[in-house]
Amino acid sequence: MHYILHISNWIIPSIIVIVLLYGTYKRVPTYETFVEGGKEGVSMAISLLPFLLGMIVSISIFRASGAMDAFVGLLSPVLSFLNVPAEIVPLALTRPISGTASLSMATDLIQTEGPDSYIGRLASTMQGSTDTTLYVLTVYFGAVGIKRMGDALKVGLIADLIGIMASLIICYLIFG
Repeated sequence: MHYILHISNWIIPSIIVIVLLYGTYKRVPTYETFVEGGKEGVSMAISLLPFLLGMIVSISIFRASGAMDAFVGLLSPVLSFLNVPAEIVPLALTRPISGTASLSMATDLIQTEGPDSYIGRLASTMQGSTDTTLYVLTVYFGAVGIKRMGDALKVGLIADLIGIMASLIICYLIFG
């Protein structure tokens, strides 16, 4: 274990040195290339700000208005019939929208229920089985100027639904 910790401390600096040495060997102006990449990164971050702000405001309004709690309340009879804990529904709804919001929900569930509880394990599995589809589409497609993203949205949401269902089934079979 000591060796792995020592290697992990040196792996990223080693990769950086190797890239710089290789660039110098190939006669690439490494510093100028680094600065140009930094400029592109800053301009990309500035162009993404409106999309990120819109996403954050939308999520905050949805949670603060009580709409999420009302929706979970409507689904409670169906959820209890399917043996799905109602506590996990906000995480399942938020995960395709925002990674940060869903991570905070998963963290709250794990702190409340415990990391070894069924809900804690389900939240962890769901976090790893799904992606932030709407965030990815908004940010990355918006950054490159793609306006028509209907098919990507459908496929991404279907993949999220399958990830949520798979995490529910697998956690039920293993931990339930």
